Amino acid sequence: MENLIFSFNVVLPIFSLMLIGTFLRKVKLLDKEFIEKANNFAFKVLLPVLLFNNIYKSHISEVFNVKLIVFAVLINIVIVGTMFIVVPKLVKENRDRSIVIQGLYRSNFVLFGVPLSRNIFGPDSLGTVTTLTAIIIPIYNFLAVFILDWYSNDKSDYKKTIVSIIKNPLIIGSFIGIVFSLLNIELPQFIEKTVADVAATATPIALIILGGDIEIKNLGKNMQLLFSVTVGKLLIIPAIVIITAIIFGFKGVELGALFSMVAPSVAVSSYTMALQYECNSELAGQLVFVTTMFSPVTIFTFIFILKSVGLF
Repeated sequence: MENLIFSFNVVLPIFSLMLIGTFLRKVKLLDKEFIEKANNFAFKVLLPVLLFNNIYKSHISEVFNVKLIVFAVLINIVIVGTMFIVVPKLVKENRDRSIVIQGLYRSNFVLFGVPLSRNIFGPDSLGTVTTLTAIIIPIYNFLAVFILDWYSNDKSDYKKTIVSIIKNPLIIGSFIGIVFSLLNIELPQFIEKTVADVAATATPIALIILGGDIEIKNLGKNMQLLFSVTVGKLLIIPAIVIITAIIFGFKGVELGALFSMVAPSVAVSSYTMALQYECNSELAGQLVFVTTMFSPVTIFTFIFILKSVGLF
């Protein structure tokens, strides 16, 4: 019973914030225009400040785990590489293939990683998960651009692509945080307090906006792909990564960071990027919607099992 209550306490606060957003959209306190602006504000301001603040307050030299970073990078490359072999054999349309591959590996790590880690292990765990975020997010973006471009008729200018990734606010926030942490640069107290206050609003606002944004129609049109990708993204891949991580000796906060990387729903930004290419953006949006709806159940299940066996 204790592990059951623990699992509920981890997942319900996150899911409740999303439900608040859905409710506010239904009663028309949030409209499409506001949600678009709020998403932009969260992406360009709140989440970068959150990443900076978490890294700034952590001791990077103490929490930077080379084994964890290498494992996380390699496991993502292996997943994408495997999908490049498997997906074309199962999915006929090119414009669907890129969306399926992206949906299987790319998660809402920034949005869910921090609250999951904090809810499971407490605030002292944030240094590990935020450092991992700072490494994985650029890789997610590079892989997403490569995948979408590979299956698109409209080939990209890779120089512009690299520049756009470097200019990504999440990457900038992470990089500045790493610099400040490594060089032991201390902000004036009033600035540090302001940054902390802004960072504290990032997760609840982003989750509320996400809840208000998930409104998709015509789900039956892509039901087979939606079912396959949702099962793969929320159950099969997290299970494989967790088991592999345990074999390599990861547990506790480190295993929690890896879990937070693979267990959440498909990244919202995958839909935005799909719009820029000749890919099935409708399917991308539907995957965000469906995996977001079911991820609280699968995350709860994994947490309950891992807590019960003493790995969390």
